[in-house]
Amino acid sequence: MWTRTNDIDRMFSAMDLLNSRMNRLFTEYDRSAGRDFRLRANNDTPKTNLYDLGDKLQLIAELPGVAKADLNVRIQGNYLELSGSRKSEVPEGYKAHRVERGSITFTRSFTLPTDVDSERVEAVLRDGVLTMNLPKIEAAKPKQITIS
Repeated sequence: MWTRTNDIDRMFSAMDLLNSRMNRLFTEYDRSAGRDFRLRANNDTPKTNLYDLGDKLQLIAELPGVAKADLNVRIQGNYLELSGSRKSEVPEGYKAHRVERGSITFTRSFTLPTDVDSERVEAVLRDGVLTMNLPKIEAAKPKQITIS
């Protein structure tokens, strides 16, 4: 019995070793190429949460540095698309020594679990967080059925 447990331990140790070597390999490649793909992938698309509140859906998206004028929201049935851009410009007469928050352009689309009433959608952008209340159409709202 101990032999089988030791074999499993050795297998997981080998997998951990392979994982750490692969992480090191890609980190060194990213550094040599002058970019970090992990950070880039996380910053190019807004992180979102989608909640079902019964009669409506609520979408919360993190959009740091994105102005209202640079944000577009499109809804059609149960399809929602967020797109926009964030600009990062060096003030005139200055020189940039480090740029970690560059300009980005993003598009993010969602297939919502139900159709929403696009005429009654409420959207608020405050402190870099977009909060959208998406009322469900009447046919998609839950109904309480009385049992006789």
